[in-house]
Formats: sequence, structure tokens, C-alpha cells
Amino acid sequence: MDLGEVEELRGELAAFVAEVFASVSRRDQRAKGDCYLRGLMLDGRRKSIQPMAERLPDGDMQALQQFVNQSPWDHAAVLRAVAVKTVPVVDPVVWVIDDVSFPKDGKMSVAVARQWCGALGKQSNCQVAVSLHAASDTASVPISWRLFVPAEWDQDAERRAKAGVPEEVGHREKWRLALDLIDEAIAWGLTPRVIVADAGYGQNTAFRQALVERGLDFVVAVRADESAHPHHAVPTVPDWNGRGRKPAARYRTPALPLKALAPAEGRKSYRQATWRKGSKGPMRSRFKVHTVRPAGVATRRHAIAQAGGSTAWDGVLPTATLLSEWPTAEKAPTEYWLTSLPADTPLRHLARLAKMRWRIEHDYREMKHGLGLDHFEGRTWRGWHHHATLVTAAHAFLTLRRLDPKATAPA
Repeated sequence: MDLGEVEELRGELAAFVAEVFASVSRRDQRAKGDCYLRGLMLDGRRKSIQPMAERLPDGDMQALQQFVNQSPWDHAAVLRAVAVKTVPVVDPVVWVIDDVSFPKDGKMSVAVARQWCGALGKQSNCQVAVSLHAASDTASVPISWRLFVPAEWDQDAERRAKAGVPEEVGHREKWRLALDLIDEAIAWGLTPRVIVADAGYGQNTAFRQALVERGLDFVVAVRADESAHPHHAVPTVPDWNGRGRKPAARYRTPALPLKALAPAEGRKSYRQATWRKGSKGPMRSRFKVHTVRPAGVATRRHAIAQAGGSTAWDGVLPTATLLSEWPTAEKAPTEYWLTSLPADTPLRHLARLAKMRWRIEHDYREMKHGLGLDHFEGRTWRGWHHHATLVTAAHAFLTLRRLDPKATAPA
């Protein structure tokens, strides 16, 4: 947006800021929030504080630096207000868990470490944040964020102190951060939807079981090497010769990887389904729904715990619904999802849910390339969370405007 377009929205933006920054008690601080949001929406290659301040008529670099990096306003209260205002308008079909990386130089930026960097597609020095989004077919918005703290930061008191990492914050696995985000959103009064996630989360048995325990449905990607038994497989107990411990019930044939189990009945067993209309026409592929019994040590241990111990467990692994995709041009299935939804759920609906992560990639592009999510140059815990919150607010404002039938276009 150019300066003229941003100025035309000053009234609408001021009302939005007054509502979502109501928890920020000082009027001058709310005014800085308004200024920062205009800087994020204004055209420009860099959305760090100095160039934004230079582009804005009322830009004050020192004041904005203080507002983002030192001011103690509660970012969580602002995120909650943004979510409560925006999510009902989006009317989401799913909640999507994902993570995003920010390449960094040096080692002093908060939570930076050498780790997998999705932005670069390789191991590199970066920060990683876990995010929760509400998504429909036409729009999506971030609900909240968790900055992933690598284990090496737990014992580095000097870096923690310089970055201002709170004492109670330490290393926590990404899947646990994802559950924290879901629990937080529900505590805010938001109505949960089907949880969608990529294989980085879906592959984790503990994550899936935690969703089940919360009564939440999910459609999560898993890798082709995830193992399972056919649904009709049953454990058996060998004859006991009367000596030693009685043998336990177990599956006598090994579990198969999904890449072997899914195509067992051939390509003809897959049916075509269209999940949405793209810019080049309907998006469709061939899918099949299977009922399987996920295997693996973690799955077996959970089943034993649920039964009350190994002596009480009958050896039967619970069933799950598997959705697999076999595109026409491919020689074998290419994608796999496990879901808590029943196997008789309409195929088109399952495919639609499984494919809705595309909206989040759209969010990331907008927030990175348009709103400067990855342009923050500060190093502190507080500064990173304030910047991410302000980018979320700017994205929400533009999304609400885009969805408003009375708003002038383009937004």
C-alpha cells in the first residue's frame, strides 16, 4: 500500500487499534502501535524499525524502538483481542499447526541455534516459531505463537539474561508447544475446529493421543514409513506349555509401512475427489480411505497404559482412519494422513481438510513478504514477541477489510 492508501485507512485503523490494544493502558503506547501497524502495511523493502520510521510522516525511530523492545505491554492480551475479533469473521473450518523459521547470523538473537531451517531447506542458524492458525477456504489468520527454545539455551545463563528470556521458559518440544497454543486458544473462548498439521507433528504418537484425550478431531500428515497393521489383523496367544510366564497376545505378522499397506489393492481402488477450485480450475486427485491399526513402540506403550498395564492389555491396537493420495501420473501413493474422523466421512471432505494447510503458506508469504514478519532486527524475547504480535494485528486488520463486503477494493 502507498502512503495515500494507508492515510485513507487512518480512521478504520484507529478504531481497530483502540479495540485490540485496549489492554495497553497508556494512550501514547497505543498511538505507537497504530504507527507501527501503518509502517508494516506501507510499501517498502524492509519493515525493520528504522526504514519504517523514515517512511512515515509521524515516524519516530527512538519511540518505536522503545515501544517494541522495552515497553512491558502484554503481547498475549493483544493476541487474544485480535483472535476474538477476527476468528469468528473468518469462520474457520480447521485450526492449523505449523512452524516457521527465521535465518539469523550470530548466536545472540533470542532462541537462535543451528537447527532445521525450513526457509532455507537445510540445517542452518535460525530461530523457529510454532504457530496456530484459524483457516477457512477463503481466509486464515494466525491465532498465537510460541518461540521454540533449543535445549542449548537452558544452560546458557549469559545468553538468556541478555535476551531477556523469562526464568520459567525453557526448552519444550514443538509438539508440546502446539498443544499449549491449542489449550490457550480454547481458554480464550474460541471454539476448536479439526486440527490439521504436517508430518512433523502428525508423526508423533504422543501428539495425536493428546488431541484424542482433549476430544479434538484431527487430520495430520504422516510419513510413508509409518507402520501399521491391516484393520482385520488380530493378536494371537501361543499355546502355553505350563512352564514359565504365560505368553502374551501379540501380532504374529510384522506391521507394514504405509507405502506398502496403502496400495495393496491397486490403483483402481482409489477414487477421484476435488477439494477446491484453484486459480487454474478445480484441484483434484485420487484418494482412498483405509482403516488401519497404527503400530510402533509408542503406540503399543500407550495402549498398555490405557488398559491399566501389560497384564490387563488384550494386545489389540486401536484402529485409525488412514487417507492416502495416489495422483494419476504417479507410480505409487505420494501422501498419507491419519485422522480421528470415521472412515465413512465423505472422501471429498477428508481431502479438503487434509489439503487446507495451503492457506497457512499463504499467510506466511503475506506476513513475511508484505508485512515484514522476518525483518525484525532486535535480539530480545520481548521484542520478538511484540513484533510478531504487531504483524499478526496488521494481518488481521487487512484480512477483516478484505472480508468486509462494504470495504473499498483493493485492500
